[in-house]
Amino acid sequence: MDSVPTAASAPRRRPRAGGTRPGKIDASVVLNGLPDPVLVVDGEGEVRFVNLEAQEFFDLSASVLEGMALAELLPPDSPVMGLIEQVRRGSRRVSQEGVVIDTPRIGPHHVTVQVAAMGDPPDHVLVTVHERSIARKIDNSLTHRHAARSVTAMAAMLAHEVKNPLSGIRGAAQLLEENAHDQDRVLTRLICDEADRIVALVNRMEVFSDERPLERTAVNIHTVLEHVRTIAQSGFARKIRFVERYDPSLPPVYGNRDQLVQVFLNLIKNAAEAAPETGGEITLTTAYQHGVRMALPGGDTRLHLPLQVSVQDNGDGIPEDLQSNLFDPFVTSKVNGTGLGLALVAKLIGDHGGTIEFDSQPRRTVFKVSLPMYDESQISQAVSRVRGVRGGR
Repeated sequence: MDSVPTAASAPRRRPRAGGTRPGKIDASVVLNGLPDPVLVVDGEGEVRFVNLEAQEFFDLSASVLEGMALAELLPPDSPVMGLIEQVRRGSRRVSQEGVVIDTPRIGPHHVTVQVAAMGDPPDHVLVTVHERSIARKIDNSLTHRHAARSVTAMAAMLAHEVKNPLSGIRGAAQLLEENAHDQDRVLTRLICDEADRIVALVNRMEVFSDERPLERTAVNIHTVLEHVRTIAQSGFARKIRFVERYDPSLPPVYGNRDQLVQVFLNLIKNAAEAAPETGGEITLTTAYQHGVRMALPGGDTRLHLPLQVSVQDNGDGIPEDLQSNLFDPFVTSKVNGTGLGLALVAKLIGDHGGTIEFDSQPRRTVFKVSLPMYDESQISQAVSRVRGVRGGR
């Protein structure tokens, strides 16, 4: 006869620490941890809940969004309204790719929208917005880094193979100039000037071949932006109106102040040159985002990139044929441009372990830079590793 397990012999579940079951997880905590914007819309078409990503996406706080009619947030003819109506008619879940969400506050965004019935309450629907995938962001970031590395190799080659012959050419032109007639002296001066111009270009490119470890510390990004804005308004952007949308609660960036100044000086200079002569406007925005973790070059350390800085202008936009290669060297739409500014920006951001991306539409071009925040525990680990290497010598 088979034995029947008694209470004493039956296997017992291992008791949880503390002897009690954990409390129920709040659904809002889970939704706030998602990397995509999520909205809950009730049967009257009002927004009842938004997660943190939705607040960042629409650039509005939960206190403003929750209770707002969706028709006030999105145009009445938005495809999102049609998707919600399909779910109201009985569809369990519907989605559509290539939807353009366009508001005066955030401009156009090309997204995928998914709408699903919640069931409880029965008249509520869940709207999820999928922006460009994280994989695509990482792929773009790596592409920009590869472009910067191609400039690094070119810079090393040019420094060795070009500058020395140019020095000889310039010296020969100066010797000819001593005994040349006035008409010929114009030509020798042209040779010297063009040789100097090429050397100056090579000197600019040599910055890319600097492979020394980046010296980083805690940097207040708002101090950097204010410094760059002051420089800009004192010179090339004196006729531009600046709009600042800063989040004063941001923690410091883990970065190199001088290089960050160079990054945003280049971006703001490009924005100023793209802005119209009359009514030119540059918007500087800082925000905290939940997003991608990226590996620092030359190591296995992965940094969270929660700090986002945006530089937006109201110019005509970037020509479509340049957008796919915008961070490559010598790609530019400027008549006298060298096409090295954005390549340098990509290198410096890559050295920080950060990412840079852009979105360009007529009257609205925005560059978004994501950077790591200062983490004392990571700094301590880095110092310990350096000391360990030194101690082993």
